[in-house]
Amino acid sequence: MCGFSARAVQALQAAGAENLYTVNVLEQPEVRANLPRYSNWPTFPQLFLHGELIGGCDITLELLESGELQRMVSEAQSQ
Repeated sequence: MCGFSARAVQALQAAGAENLYTVNVLEQPEVRANLPRYSNWPTFPQLFLHGELIGGCDITLELLESGELQRMVSEAQSQ
């Protein structure tokens, strides 16, 4: 439904992510209201790896371009 979210998922897939868990915040108003307070990040999407906020769409794409996202995904999948 969201182009930014779709691009973030595509970046994760390009980085080799196999198991993704997504939440549609438009269908879950409690998550939509509370996640920005929890993460201290005001926008969606929000990428978390092992409970740690990585960032939004722009940061995810930058990490993909630099090769860092592939390393992060690989490390997360090996844990």
